[in-house]
Amino acid sequence: MPASVAATHSARVGSSFLSAGFYRQSQAIVLYSALANEVSTDEILSAALAAGRAVFYPRLDRARSSLALCKVESRSDLAPGAYGILEPGTPPIDIASLPPSLVIVPGVAFTARGERLGRGGGHYDRLLAELTEFAPHAISVGLAYSFQLLDQIPQSEWDQRLNFVVTESAIHPAPDAIWRESGFRTQGGNPR
Repeated sequence: MPASVAATHSARVGSSFLSAGFYRQSQAIVLYSALANEVSTDEILSAALAAGRAVFYPRLDRARSSLALCKVESRSDLAPGAYGILEPGTPPIDIASLPPSLVIVPGVAFTARGERLGRGGGHYDRLLAELTEFAPHAISVGLAYSFQLLDQIPQSEWDQRLNFVVTESAIHPAPDAIWRESGFRTQGGNPR
């Protein structure tokens, strides 16, 4: 995809995300630094900082093969890190201290059910599992172009589902998110 097309579609995805109720109600946000033509988070970063939200970015801890979250005050807090991805140089936080947050996750492909296919390192799946345990209030959101939304993708038992997938044309709540917002508890995706 040409960079100009990616920029146009990224702006539409960002606009859709920023107009969503779950964004307007958030206190904090965890963003990723886009690689190549991934959906850019720059517009979301600017809007979140302007609104006074706490903003965090992941930094790869190579020794543990996990992502640590670090608070940033501006884009200048980011510098090339692991694999050339922009990462914060600020100290990591304790995950349990993360305020109610939206956790924005990149991916290669997604489904409308919140399934995600990453780049194969499992870093975001481990982060999402850790958040489920220590910060269960976090809401996970995938940003994708419409062509990245597929009917099915391979999944393993350690893959973590997202609450929402946002594309330039729609916001897709995962089935569990629909029932949780309605006040129902779920078991295996079915209301009870």
